[in-house]
Amino acid sequence: MTVNSQKIRYFRRNIPAFECEPGCHDCCGPVTASSEEMARLPRKSDEEHKAALALLNCPHLGEQGCQVYAERPLICRLFGTTPRLACPNGKRPESLVDPLVERRIYRYFAETRQVLV
Repeated sequence: MTVNSQKIRYFRRNIPAFECEPGCHDCCGPVTASSEEMARLPRKSDEEHKAALALLNCPHLGEQGCQVYAERPLICRLFGTTPRLACPNGKRPESLVDPLVERRIYRYFAETRQVLV
């Protein structure tokens, strides 16, 4: 397991989970992810990427919501768990992400090449 894989695993375990508003996809716009995270996602065609970007959506957003929810990138997991990325519907976990973990995640973003999902 690579160092980045270990970090991703650590971050995933330490980002609190919560239930989103059913049918809401307000956070499912274009996002970035590291190469390691991208390797976990199904490949999308250029046409699928262009169509999603034209609608300001993620190419993994389907009619029933996120099609890669279990493997969604860290940035997607952060939505609603921190005041910096608050849920527009006011949903959130009981406890927000630990500020130290959040800082480490943002450092990981800054130090790791991120690509458009």
